[in-house]
Amino acid sequence: MEEKYYGYAGKLLFVNLTTKEIREEVVDKEDARLFLGSYGLGAKVLFDRMPPNVDPLGPDNILGFVAGPLTGTGAFMSGRFMVVCKSPVTKGWNEANGGGYFGPEMKKAGYDGIFVSGQSDKPVYLFVDDGNVEIRDASELWGLDIKEMEVKLRNVTGYPKMQSAGIGPAGEHLSLISGIINDGHRAAARGGLGAVMGSKKLKAIVVHGTGKIEIADVEKFRAVQKKIADAMRKPENDIFAFMGKLFGTLGTGGTTEGSILSGDSPVKNWGGIGIEDFGAEAAKKVGTGSFDDKYSVKKYGCANCAIVCGAMYKVDDGKWPIGDTERPEYETMASFGSNCMNSDVESIMKCNEICNRYGLDTISVGSTIAWVMENYEHGRLMKDQLDGLEAKWGDPEVIVTLTEKIANNEGVGQKLQNGQKAAAEAFGLSDEFFTTSMGVEHGMHDARLAKGWIRSFQYDPAPGRHTTGGAASVPIDTPNWGEADVASMAVHDTISAAGVCMFGLYAFPVDFTYELIEAITGNPFNAQTAHETGQRIFTMRHAFNLREGLKRSDFETSPRLFGQPPFKSGPTAGVTVDNENLADQFFTAMKWDKDTLYPSKDRLEQLGGLEAVINTLYS
Repeated sequence: MEEKYYGYAGKLLFVNLTTKEIREEVVDKEDARLFLGSYGLGAKVLFDRMPPNVDPLGPDNILGFVAGPLTGTGAFMSGRFMVVCKSPVTKGWNEANGGGYFGPEMKKAGYDGIFVSGQSDKPVYLFVDDGNVEIRDASELWGLDIKEMEVKLRNVTGYPKMQSAGIGPAGEHLSLISGIINDGHRAAARGGLGAVMGSKKLKAIVVHGTGKIEIADVEKFRAVQKKIADAMRKPENDIFAFMGKLFGTLGTGGTTEGSILSGDSPVKNWGGIGIEDFGAEAAKKVGTGSFDDKYSVKKYGCANCAIVCGAMYKVDDGKWPIGDTERPEYETMASFGSNCMNSDVESIMKCNEICNRYGLDTISVGSTIAWVMENYEHGRLMKDQLDGLEAKWGDPEVIVTLTEKIANNEGVGQKLQNGQKAAAEAFGLSDEFFTTSMGVEHGMHDARLAKGWIRSFQYDPAPGRHTTGGAASVPIDTPNWGEADVASMAVHDTISAAGVCMFGLYAFPVDFTYELIEAITGNPFNAQTAHETGQRIFTMRHAFNLREGLKRSDFETSPRLFGQPPFKSGPTAGVTVDNENLADQFFTAMKWDKDTLYPSKDRLEQLGGLEAVINTLYS
C-alpha cells in the first residue's frame, strides 16, 4: 500500500540528461519534517548527492526545482517555488525564488521537486504529464524568446494550461546574469541560474497535472484561511491591511517614489542621493502611482495570492510600443530607473520586456548599465569601447540599446552579459565602482538606511539577494541584535521553505502560516519549531558553501554598499555601517566560529537532521 503524504506530492524526480536516465524517489518524511521543502529540501538533496567542487557549468551540477508543502494546497500566498544549484558566479550555493503557477502545477503533476543533472548533446525540454516523463527534442524551441516558446509549447503539448519554466536566448548564451522564467515574466534569476540550465542544453521544463495535494486537517485549514481573510480586511491603519492594499493596488512599484526619497533605493550606481541627485519630480515619475492608470489593463497574481500585486499593461505608442506587457516590479524600476538616473518610464518598461523575453535578471542588467555609466562619466570607458554609445547618466535610449546588446550577446553586450565583475575583467578596469557581493549585483535596498540589510546581502549563503531573511528593519542599537537577526532570518527561511510568498509577512500575522503548516502536514508546528527549522535550513545552505571551500574572506562586498566613504548629506549622511561587527553578532547568535564560519558540532547536533554536515566538517 502506497504511503500517504499530507502537503506533499510524495515524490522527487531525478533526470540525467547525459545518460537519459529518469527515476523517481519517494520523499523522505523525516527530511520533509525537518527541512519542509523548497530550498530547505533542495539544499539537503544537493548536499547529499552532489560531489564538492564540481564545475557549475558542467554535467555534475544539479539543477533543482522544488516546491513547499503549502504549494498547490490552496493556502493563501502559497504560489512559490525555488530553483537551486551551484552558482557559476559565486562558486557556492545558489537559489532563486519563483512565483506564478509553475510550482503548484509541478506538484499536481506528481512531484515536490525535479532535479536535473548531466548535459544533453542537443537542445531538449523535459515534459512531465501526471507522472509520465519524457525528454523531448527542443531544436525548434532553441533561439526562441520566452513568450514565443510558451506559445509553441502549448501548441505542441496540446495543453493550453500547461506551465513551463525555461530559458531565453540569454541562458542559451550562458550569460551569468540570465535567469529562468515562467508565466512569461516570473523570474528565478539570480546567481547565473539561466546559464546553468543553458549549459545542460535544457530549454524548458514543462509540467501538466491533475493530481491533488491532500490536507491532514481540512477543518482546521479552512478555519485558518478564514482568519487570514479576516486579518486582511482590518482597518486601513493596521499594517497588514495597509501593505496588502498598497501592493494590491499599485504593486511593488507603489513604494518606488518613497524609497528613492528616503534613501532606500540606490541612485547613480549607489553613489548618489535620491532627493538631491535624482530629485523629487523624477522620483514621482517612476512611482507606479503616476502612470498605472495610463497603461493598466487588468490585474493578476500568483497562485492563491491574497494580495494580487501584478498588472498587465498595454503600451501601443511612444518610442517603444511594446504592446501587451507586464507592470515592472520595484526592483526593476529602481535598477533601470534611479540607479541609472533614468526617469523615462516607457524605457524602463521596454527594458523589462526585453529581460522577460530573453531571460535576464533585471537587477543585474540595470546595475551593470549603471556601472558602465559611472565608468563612462569618469573617463574609464570611452565611446569607442561602447559601440559608439555615449553612456551618459539617464539617457533612456542608451539604456535600452545596452539592454538589447546584452540580450543578443552582440557587440559590447558580449562583455557586459556576465555582470559587473566579468565586464571589469574584460575591459581591464578596477573594482572601484562595483555594487556586488561575491560578484552578485545587490538587490535594490540600501543598508545605509536599514543597516541590517548588509549582513544578509554579504553573508547569506546566496549573497546579494533582497529576498533573504534578516533584521533589515531592526535598529542596530537593539539589545541582542544578533539574536534578533537570527530570529528574523529563521522566520523568513521557514516561510520560504513552506512555499509562501514573503509578502505574506506583510499581509497577515506569521503565526497563521505556522498554523497552516500544521493543518496541512499534520506535523506540530509553532513559532519555536519555525525558529529551529529556519536555522537548520540556513545552516544546510551555508554548509554547502563550506564544503566548496569558501572562507569568510570570500564573502566580500563593495565598500560603498555599507557607506564607505559615507555620504556628506541626505537622509543617510555620515552613515558607515560596521558590516563585520553585525556579522559577528549574527555568527555568535548562531553558535558559529567567527573566523572559520564553522557551526559548532554541539549546535549541529541540537538542530538535528545535519548528520551529513557533521560528518563532512568534523570527521
